[in-house]
Amino acid sequence: MIYIGNHLSSSGGFEEMGKNAIKLGADTFAFFTRNPRGGKAKDMDEKDVAALAAIIQEHHFGPLVAHAPYTMNLCSDKPDIRKFAKDMLADDLKRMEYLPGNFYNFHPGSHVGQGEEAGIDMIVEALNEVLFPEMRTTVLLETMAGKGSEIGRNFQELRTIIDRVEQKEKLGVCLDTCHVWDGGYDIVSDLDGVLEEFDKVIGLDRLCAVHMNDSMNPLGAHKDRHEKLGDGFIGLEALEKVVTHPLLQGKPFILETPNDDAGYAKEIAWVRSVMKS
Repeated sequence: MIYIGNHLSSSGGFEEMGKNAIKLGADTFAFFTRNPRGGKAKDMDEKDVAALAAIIQEHHFGPLVAHAPYTMNLCSDKPDIRKFAKDMLADDLKRMEYLPGNFYNFHPGSHVGQGEEAGIDMIVEALNEVLFPEMRTTVLLETMAGKGSEIGRNFQELRTIIDRVEQKEKLGVCLDTCHVWDGGYDIVSDLDGVLEEFDKVIGLDRLCAVHMNDSMNPLGAHKDRHEKLGDGFIGLEALEKVVTHPLLQGKPFILETPNDDAGYAKEIAWVRSVMKS
C-alpha cells in the first residue's frame, strides 16, 4: 500500500484542499506553505486546520507533504537572499506545528558558482539554526536533477548534509522519479540497484516520500522537466515497478505532473489499479 495524491493550491484553505483531494481519489496531498515564489504566508486559521484534521482522520489519509517555495535558496551567493530563505524556513517549521507529524519538503538550493562544498556549508548552517528539538515535522531534502549548480544532484551530497546536521533525526529524503532519472539513476532498467545504492549511501529508513513523475528527458539529461505518467522517457512499465516496489510501500506518493484535476484523477486511479493488480 502507498498513499497517493498531488499538489493542491492552498489559496482556499486546508479544509478545501482536503475535500479536493477526496474528489480526486487521493488519500494524501502536497501543498505550498506560501506562494511558490515566496513572500508572506497567510495567517493560520485554527478552525480550518481542525477541519482538515477531521477529514484526515475520517478518510484515513497518510502523511501530508508540504513544499517550501522554489525561491528558498539557503546557499545563495547573496546574504540577503540566504537570510530571507532561512527566515522563511524557520517560520514554515513553526507553522507546520499546527499539522504535527507531517513532512516539509524543500530543494536544498543552488550554490550559484560558489562550489558544492560552500553550498553544503551554508545549507547545514541554516538547518542547524532553525531545527528545534520539540518539532514534530520531518524535513525532507529532495533529490535533484543536477541542473545548473543544484545541490542534491546525487545521494552522496544529501548524505553529507544529513551527517553534518546536529538534529539529523529530524531529516529525511523525498525521492523524485523525474529528478533521479534526469540525474543519471536508471530507475527504468535497474530500480533495485538504485534503491540499493540509496540504502547504502543514505539509508532507506530516511526515504520518507516519493514525487511521482515521468520525464521529458533521457537518462542523465540534468534538465528537470516533468511529464505526465507514461508520456515520457521513464514510461508506465517502470513507474508501475516504482509504485509496487516492496521497499516503497507505506509512503506518500505525490504527483507533480503537468495536469489539470481530470488528469490527476486519472493518474491517481491508474496508481490504485496497479496496486490492486
